Amino acid sequence: MTVTTPTMPAQRTNRIALALRLLLGLVTVALALAPVWAGRADLRLLMEVLSFLALAQMWNLLAGYSGLISIGQQAFVGLGGYLFFALAMFAGVPLLAALPLAALLTALVALPTGWIAFRLQGAYFAIGTWVIAEVFRLSAAQIGALGGGSGISLPVDLARSLAESRGAREVVMYYIAFALGLVSVLLVWMLLRSRWGLALTAIRDSEPAAEAVGVATRKVKFLIYVLTAGVTGLVGGFIFLQKLRITPEAAFSINDWTAFVIFIVVIGGIGTIEGPIIGVIVFFALREVAADWGTWYLIGMGAIAIAVMLIDKRGIWGAVKARYGLSILPVGRVLDAAPPAKPD
Repeated sequence: MTVTTPTMPAQRTNRIALALRLLLGLVTVALALAPVWAGRADLRLLMEVLSFLALAQMWNLLAGYSGLISIGQQAFVGLGGYLFFALAMFAGVPLLAALPLAALLTALVALPTGWIAFRLQGAYFAIGTWVIAEVFRLSAAQIGALGGGSGISLPVDLARSLAESRGAREVVMYYIAFALGLVSVLLVWMLLRSRWGLALTAIRDSEPAAEAVGVATRKVKFLIYVLTAGVTGLVGGFIFLQKLRITPEAAFSINDWTAFVIFIVVIGGIGTIEGPIIGVIVFFALREVAADWGTWYLIGMGAIAIAVMLIDKRGIWGAVKARYGLSILPVGRVLDAAPPAKPD
């Protein structure tokens, strides 16, 4: 495990960590009550924030802990979206049931695609995941029943099955987004506190050392790949439920569903649970300020990402954690010192 040398006294660190946990709890409660105090525009923004938080947590779990750098996660966003539309429109599955079913089917599709991708290593794996996503995009454009290259819209009657009024539908969709964001964080936290978490932390710190102590690294990585694919597909289904329309270009956009997600994780701190939370706040704050700058907005984001990596590749929260020993959602374990040997 990574060894840090915090420069802040432990008692003060604990107080700050407790205060940050209380703040996180208050923010969670405020988000849970958002339909009470937020307007429609604010709810739609929060839905997007929570969706990106879930996507970032999944990519961080894949890359930050398993060491699998994927630039093809848009494959599962798009696949989840298209499967959701197909199940809802042609199989007659209720919308709220079609979402988890689409996630399950996405995870099943990830089994053979993962088998192919795992035959590649390093940069070849990253390129392979992008190629798989392009194959999915081109395949979706050939399916006439789903609109082909021009896409398809969700029928109004199906959208109304969530709720009759538009306001009520937005509240229902907001709570789906809230559940996705909250569960994604809790899922990663609980996973990292389990035996699987020990294996993932060992892989993150040193894969050869993990293998030397008996961790089945390939098996662990493959299962994490399938898990993140399923959750990503679930988020993809929700994203296009919110949009009520899906096209191959939008569903399999590398810019929207992978590049921005990587930016969020890298800025916030890869290999930490708190990192994507910080990163998504920074990303949307930048977007609100600089979205009208056109291409300069993207150039600025790239420059910020490069600057962060040059200053400290661990990202904002990774640097704070290493310097001060802070942890809002701790997953580490502390080994007690061995008792002194008794004299003969």
